[in-house]
Amino acid sequence: MILIGIMLFSCVKDKEFDAPDLECSDTEFTFISISELKNIYHGETIQIQEDLVIKAYVISSDKEGNFFNTVYFQDEPSNPSDGMQIELELRDAHLFFNVGQQIVIKLKGLYLGESNDVYKIGGVFTSFGNRSVGRLPKNVVFDHVLVSCKENIGIEPTSIAISAINEAMLNTLVVVTDVEIKQEELGETFAIKQEETFRTLVDCGDNELVIVNSGYADFQAEILPDKMGTATGILTMDNNIYQLIIRNVDDLSFNEERCEDLVDEFTSSSIFISEIADPNNNAGARFVEIYNASEESLSLKGWVLERYTNDNSEVSSSIDLSEYVIEGNRLLVISPNAEEFKNVYGFEADVSVVTNSPADSNGDDNLVLVDPFGTVVDIFGIIGEDGSNTNHEFEDGRAVRKIEVDTNNAIFNSAEWLIYNDTGGEDTINQPQNAPLDFSPGVR
Repeated sequence: MILIGIMLFSCVKDKEFDAPDLECSDTEFTFISISELKNIYHGETIQIQEDLVIKAYVISSDKEGNFFNTVYFQDEPSNPSDGMQIELELRDAHLFFNVGQQIVIKLKGLYLGESNDVYKIGGVFTSFGNRSVGRLPKNVVFDHVLVSCKENIGIEPTSIAISAINEAMLNTLVVVTDVEIKQEELGETFAIKQEETFRTLVDCGDNELVIVNSGYADFQAEILPDKMGTATGILTMDNNIYQLIIRNVDDLSFNEERCEDLVDEFTSSSIFISEIADPNNNAGARFVEIYNASEESLSLKGWVLERYTNDNSEVSSSIDLSEYVIEGNRLLVISPNAEEFKNVYGFEADVSVVTNSPADSNGDDNLVLVDPFGTVVDIFGIIGEDGSNTNHEFEDGRAVRKIEVDTNNAIFNSAEWLIYNDTGGEDTINQPQNAPLDFSPGVR
């Protein structure tokens, strides 16, 4: 019974226990920089044969389980210029290597490689004849990684906004300012149980940063915070996408109100279709014009131009206009054949799209302009009616909005247009038009 009692009370039930004794080292070495170490790598994993040594400061911690058999380090406790990681076959590495502690790494015999845009050192493993950096066996970890006797003064993370993140900060500790969890992910846990899980940080300008959480982390089942603040973690990269790895939930200091939804999508009665072209002599010279009749420039974020081919009642093709801005009293010219458009008219269209798009109509289709809120604000033609032989046919011709029209109209009115064609109906002009003489793209 005494033995059982000793065993029970000597068991460690959590991670709040003292670190084992580990002698520090004040041995003098000649050091190389992390940058110089990286320069040794030339595309293939290699074993370091020279007596090279680096010194660095620990920035990661596996105490909460979001890191496993990996220690990240950077070259200075503040304002670092470089960082890296070492793969170790060592659990509870935080008991030996505290955040902010200076370590000395003897490189001879270690392997150097790069994976997913991240440099690393450690042991080696081979798969199908290819060498990669693996975990350094536990029995030799402390032959290579020494704890410096230098006082631990802590780490000062580099403060940065998402929009200013750059590759020079990879593998260093950063604090990303003014961020929150993406709206669609609120109410979710930090990670799915036993699965690596990606969550998304976003700032008030809609810039995003991936945050990587382990499904084995102690905080896996906790709910993501629903406010805004700062996120501290190690910046990494995978497939050219920046990622942040936190050490614990306290690395997310979210205690401010969330960003208000930015209203950067607007509707306007001043934006409308001003010309549609189907030249009789050159189908490659087709185009569509959109005009801004107001004095102010307007972003087209969320705006869409749709085409209903012939008598179709469903959208046949569309053009997302989100990346464009129309200046006041100016036109946006859209071409389905950029090269031919320039050859014919002598200048480049503002927007180049594909054939069979809304800008490539053969004259009997219907076009619709939709604002960011899904409302049809302007239309040419009648949806569900083939334009042939009607008052909205512009085959082999053009449809031009009359100069006195200065607002859009969600109901087609042929009286607002001059419509040229070969076989159109009432209120149209049966006079085919040839490019470039009969057309004036870019001019209202």
